[in-house]
Amino acid sequence: MGIARDRIHKRAKTGARRERNRKKRKFELGRPAAMTKLGAKRVHTVRVRGGNIKLRAMRLDQGNFSWPSQAISRKTKIIDVVYNASSNELVRTKTLVKRAIVQIDGAPFRQWFEAHYLKELGRRKVVSKKGHTVTQENPEEDILLKKRSKSALKKYETRQALPQANVEEPLKEAFVTGRLLVLCQLCSCKRNRYRVHEKLDKDMAF
Repeated sequence: MGIARDRIHKRAKTGARRERNRKKRKFELGRPAAMTKLGAKRVHTVRVRGGNIKLRAMRLDQGNFSWPSQAISRKTKIIDVVYNASSNELVRTKTLVKRAIVQIDGAPFRQWFEAHYLKELGRRKVVSKKGHTVTQENPEEDILLKKRSKSALKKYETRQALPQANVEEPLKEAFVTGRLLVLCQLCSCKRNRYRVHEKLDKDMAF
């Protein structure tokens, strides 16, 4: 017996059992859940109605994550599945489903923030130079120490005055560790398999 989404096999509202007067139909079929796991990328193609192709993700290790308060999205690596309100079994098996709390690499977001606002975010204080904290490995390549014109610096000062430039303390601490806890907002098994939108700042204290 295949998975069916029809109403023939269901009882009526009165509780009466319906008599099956026809066989199952192709357009009423259902398919098993993908139950996407955390691992090296593996995507299957599914031939669907009309000859169209859907992409079913079996395993994923990266995704497109959004930072709503900054209105940006960045592709980054998924490190681990840390919490799921529905079942601890989904955490043990590292299943990527909607509303799961996952841990991601925060480097792409930190790099964008520093380049956009010219402000430090999540840096360990190692070497101080010109009022900025830089990493000891490559201070010459640091984006905060790059020479800029007066007009460019004025543009950054305007951005730094915006309320979005002030990051909450719990999120700053998370950026120091380099790992962010985020909330999966879309099912990762569908065609847009990388579009797993997240709330970075609102759901930190889950």
